[in-house]
Amino acid sequence: MKPTWILILLLAAALLLAVSMPQAGANKENSVNAPVYTADGSLKLPANYREWVYLSSGLDMSYSPNAMNMDHSMFDNVFANPEAYKEFLENGTWPDKTMLVLEGRKAGTKVSINKNGHFQTGEVMGLEVHVKDEARFPAGKWAFFNVEDGVTGKLLPKEMDCYSCHEQHGAVDTTFVQFYPTLLEIAKKKSTLSRAYLKEEAGK
Repeated sequence: MKPTWILILLLAAALLLAVSMPQAGANKENSVNAPVYTADGSLKLPANYREWVYLSSGLDMSYSPNAMNMDHSMFDNVFANPEAYKEFLENGTWPDKTMLVLEGRKAGTKVSINKNGHFQTGEVMGLEVHVKDEARFPAGKWAFFNVEDGVTGKLLPKEMDCYSCHEQHGAVDTTFVQFYPTLLEIAKKKSTLSRAYLKEEAGK
């Protein structure tokens, strides 16, 4: 085999290796779990969100002192896309393209051998997604989507209370990290807790 052909084969192998390797610093738009929107601006609910990182659950939580009385209890489960979770562990805050899925499930009791307390049933009573997309929402970086059909989420208007509530009380980057115990400790160590949250805690 002539040296020229050897050189060509080596160059071809190097090119193939470069194409097959992931690009360093790849755009987060190409992330497997980046937000995907429909033509009308709705958000596609990630079908695999329950395979994401589970952050915490709340039971019958309400941010209003005049909460509505319901004839049932409900769990709120929060999941974060793995890429965002990994970066939070490193930096104590959320990167662009973060998605937090809030799943509400009806609580059950006194079923099978359970005689006391509550467990989560298969009845999903609500789905919301909190998305950080700096290019799409430059004013506040974050947006809320309500998923009523279990498939796509409608963008909630900026005037809704959820925006101002998160901005005024969120422990980290307008998110309620104060209710995610493992992440709260990381935020404390990284000194990324918001001034508003620290002020509220100091005033207790």
